[in-house]
Amino acid sequence: MDSRWSLRGMTALVTGGTKGIGYAIVEELAGFGARVHTCARDQTLLDECLSEWKEKGFQVTGSVCDVSSRAQRDELMKTVSSLFSGKLNILVS
Repeated sequence: MDSRWSLRGMTALVTGGTKGIGYAIVEELAGFGARVHTCARDQTLLDECLSEWKEKGFQVTGSVCDVSSRAQRDELMKTVSSLFSGKLNILVS
């Protein structure tokens, strides 16, 4: 990471953040100081990733969500709105 960059005070939602590119994006955003919420369909994998990020000192929360379900997307947005007091700066979907 380049120490000139900082995302402190920024909030981000990354869907599919427990695997592949989504995982890498969560790592980068959190590494630059953003508060990140991610979602995934697999609770076990989500819990493993959250534990790993906590050990790294990252501010990452997560919830189970299948973004193909409108009801689950609605619930995700309620969760994110509550966590970030209605302020979302970055969306990666």
